[in-house]
Parts: sequence; structure tokens; C-alpha cells
Amino acid sequence: MLRLEAVSKRYGSRTVVTDLTFDVGDGEVCALIAPSGGGKTTTLKMINRLIEPSSGHIYLDDEDITRGDPVQLRRRMGYVIQQVGLFPHETVAQNVATVPRLLGWDRRRVRGRVDELLELVGLDPVEYRGRFPDELSGGQRQRVGVARALAADPPVLLMDEPFGAIDPIARDRLQAQFLRLQGELNKIVVFVTHDIDEAVRLGDRIAVLKEGGILEQYDTPANVLGRPATPFVADFVGADRGLKRLSVTPIDVGGLDPPGDVADVSRLDAKVPVGATLKDALAQLLLHDAPFVAVIDGDRAVGVLTPDALHAELRRSLEEDGQ
Repeated sequence: MLRLEAVSKRYGSRTVVTDLTFDVGDGEVCALIAPSGGGKTTTLKMINRLIEPSSGHIYLDDEDITRGDPVQLRRRMGYVIQQVGLFPHETVAQNVATVPRLLGWDRRRVRGRVDELLELVGLDPVEYRGRFPDELSGGQRQRVGVARALAADPPVLLMDEPFGAIDPIARDRLQAQFLRLQGELNKIVVFVTHDIDEAVRLGDRIAVLKEGGILEQYDTPANVLGRPATPFVADFVGADRGLKRLSVTPIDVGGLDPPGDVADVSRLDAKVPVGATLKDALAQLLLHDAPFVAVIDGDRAVGVLTPDALHAELRRSLEEDGQ
């Protein structure tokens, strides 16, 4: 577990982070979100001591990481930034191998780890190992940056708006790939973003900060959207937070209408798999102008969701949270 206790950062009389306390469990993604001046990047950099806290403590498991050698600490934490920061004069393989080389791994172990990680992030090692960063697309460079951050298998991954400078299609794919990777690797992840939709999609919990690095709410995406703790949070997540909540509300399979005579699901346009969200279902309804969306498990329909039923599910979800 990663735990921040009363962490503050001051520059003279100006406080940029104020008594910040929260924890991130093993396998959890914490999305830090704030307006400009909210201290989110400062907080991230204090975790790996690129910036030293003015007060407070940061613990990894039971170790106070505000003490000891910061260089050794950074080798235990993967770090991914928006502009990737690959070394332009080094190949993809050399970039990914940066930390293992510093740790003194032998060549065979380094090469095996590089190839393993390139495959993990969806880049063929044979094709990409020897390329240089300027031969890659923005999305490919970002994947290499993630591979480099994971090279020494660190317990903590810090990400500072890693998908912010990428076109929307590539961003959507990278977000999906990140979720797949996290499902396999179960890292402690602290993820800085300015995009509430991204925070809702990627975060297990969201920390909403306001100016001065003051924590206004730390909660699940559903609760941040459905039960804003303060007027600031309500304004920040937007008046359309009810619509945003669609993306974190799973379809209740038990409440679906029977599939009726829906037999051949391969012929249906509007369909989503079991485990999909109300947002997925609404997207299919609108895309295909359909009277219902089928919820499928493999090659069979387990039920259908109509627009009226979708609306009722969202209302029920909000009522359960006291909305």
C-alpha cells in the first residue's frame, strides 16, 4: 500500500499542497484530478521525491520513503510523462533497458525483459527493438514509455497525463490497453489527469483537489459523480455528471427483459457483452437507432435493454446513492 499522511509543499509563503492524506491499495489506480494550480503534478513528484515534501510522510507498505536515498527510491517506481521523455539517441530496446542496466542486470536478462515488455504493450520486438524514437508514432512512443517504466517490475507506477498529447482515437486505444495491463500486473498506480472522463474510466478511486492542493473528495468514480462531497466537486465534475455516471454503472443482467425470439445474435447490430456499462448500451442504441440493445454472453443473448429500462436503471443507481 502507498499512503500519504499530512503531506504539504510550500514555496515561501505559498502553499501548493496542503495536508494531503490518502492511501492507494495494491492493484488500485488512483486518479489525481484538479484545476490548474491544484498541486496534482507536485503531489506525484513528491511520491518519488523529484520534489521533497515540506512536511508529512509518505509510506510504501510500512517504509517511510521520505527518508533514505531518493535515487534508489526512483528505481523502485516507474514514471511515465506526457511527452514520454525517451532518449532520442537510443533505440527502443536501449530506452526500455535503462533501469535494468543501472541495476546491473546481465545482457541476456535485459534482452529477455525488453522483448517481454514490448510484447506486453503490443509492439513486436523483432520489428521495434532496433528503431529510434523519431521513427515511431506518438502512440507507439507512449507504449515504449510505459514499457520502460515497467522494466524493473516496480511496485508503483506514476503517470503524469501520459495520454494527453495523443489524438482521441489513439488515446482511447491506449486507455483500453492500460486497463488490460493493469488487470494483469496489479500495480499501485497514481495517475494525474485533467480529464474527468479519463479519471472515471481509469481510476478505482479519484482524488479531487482544489487550488492549494486541498483534497475535496477521495472516493470511487461512482460516488464522486453520484455524491459530490462539496459544491466544488459538483461544479468540477460538471452538470452532466449523471450522464458520466453511465460509464461506471454496469448493466444489471438480473433486471433485463427476456431475450424473446432473439436467437441469432450474429445478425444483431445493437449488442453489448455481459459486464458492459449503461454508457456502452446507450452508445449502441444511438449508433444503430435500435429499439433495444441485446446483452450477450458468447453467442447467446441473456436479455435485452430498452431505452426506458436503461433510464430506469440509471435512476435506480442514483436513488441508491441518495440522489
